[in-house]
Amino acid sequence: MRTYRDCLPCFLDQALRAGRMATEDEAKIKRLLDEVGAMLRDIPLESTPPETGRLIYKKVREITGQLDPYKHIKSESTEKALTLYPSLKKKVEKSNDRLLTAVRIAIAGNVIDFGVNRDFDIEEEIDETLKKDFAVCDYGKFKKYLDKAKEVLYIGDNAGESVFDKILIEEMKKPVTYVVRGVPIINDATYEDAVQAGIDKVATIVSSWTDAPGTLLKTCSAEFKELYNISKFTISKGQGNYEALSNEKRPIFFLLKAKCHVIAGDLGVNEGDIILKGINV
Repeated sequence: MRTYRDCLPCFLDQALRAGRMATEDEAKIKRLLDEVGAMLRDIPLESTPPETGRLIYKKVREITGQLDPYKHIKSESTEKALTLYPSLKKKVEKSNDRLLTAVRIAIAGNVIDFGVNRDFDIEEEIDETLKKDFAVCDYGKFKKYLDKAKEVLYIGDNAGESVFDKILIEEMKKPVTYVVRGVPIINDATYEDAVQAGIDKVATIVSSWTDAPGTLLKTCSAEFKELYNISKFTISKGQGNYEALSNEKRPIFFLLKAKCHVIAGDLGVNEGDIILKGINV
């Protein structure tokens, strides 16, 4: 997905939020905004938002000296999600279509995103997502690919959200490789976050080694790109991964909530809609 003009003020807003998470030094925050603002002047609209996000959060690290300003809030998000896990499993078990309910729960977890959302009620989000109609629903194709797949490549998104992903992984009943970020960026899941969520009990965790807020392939390791290139069934969670991978020519299923009007417009849906979209399938 390319960058839209409306992405530019969002980039500044993200820089401000991350800066405030990292430091109380107003001079550093002002310098961060100044440097990000100057940098945005030269950002081509043809680039993907994660390419710019990568540069912004590099600036945050450089100027504040904080490598993981969201560390505490990521851990809290995961602990909160883990308290909901037993009730979510019961919802799946009581459902007429266990797999579809698990997909909905995984998408509901996508609301845990501090790059976009300041406030959210995860329990309310779950209830809404379990009832809401999909704006795009390629569930039939999803099941067909899953049935044929010997294994699944599952590209994770945010910490806390990984607990919801675990429920879908368990329901798919196939060997899964779960992909996390290489370094801390926003509240995206790293290896440590995925282990806290219990993903290591149900899948093999690997890092893409990207330092972008999305699976920006040119910044990923050769080992990950090999896994990606041979995968016959890839699941991509969240907006950042959609932004980075939506122009790919391989079969990918995107699971996300459209949390901003730019993403919604690119998908041809309304803000707040839930999406199960397959490309090249």
